[in-house]
Amino acid sequence: MDDAALGQEQNGNTVSQPLALALTATIDAAVTQLEDAQVPDEALATLIPSQRVRLIRRKARFEPAGRVWRLGVFLLGHDGRLYGVGETTRAVEPGHPGYQSASQEQRREYRAMAFAGPFARGDVLNFNTVALPIESGTTFAAEAPLLVHEGTARVRWRPGAGQAEAVPFDSYLAEKIDLAIGLLPPSA
Repeated sequence: MDDAALGQEQNGNTVSQPLALALTATIDAAVTQLEDAQVPDEALATLIPSQRVRLIRRKARFEPAGRVWRLGVFLLGHDGRLYGVGETTRAVEPGHPGYQSASQEQRREYRAMAFAGPFARGDVLNFNTVALPIESGTTFAAEAPLLVHEGTARVRWRPGAGQAEAVPFDSYLAEKIDLAIGLLPPSA
């Protein structure tokens, strides 16, 4: 993407109209490529905390929120929405409590909620993700994996990486798609 063509903004991390259009085209092409190659996807879920409704206490649970492909630090939805990765679990039998650590028990509880939910057995669930809207005027948080630098979309591929380490979004996404397609078993 050419800096001049993308219309550099005053605020260095704000998406311009031309950049939003370019990102949308890139993401739409990525979705088509992933669907055509039949790359396996994962579940996107919303964690609903436990709550009391009158006298009845409802347990925490996962609700389906769509299907996504994992592409490095991003999750890409079939609808073209982009997310930063969050936490993951699997819809598998949670096993018995081990009481090894609080974090291990929390992960076991997540597996139990996923197993009890409306997800296919063994499916990977992504939750606590960060939506990354690509509309014109969007300003990304400082810790977001997507940033705008000198009018171009760039990827912060590790937490805490600065703008100098960020790589171009187009090439990052193309590399992750090539990797995802390359991991598919050969056709019969």
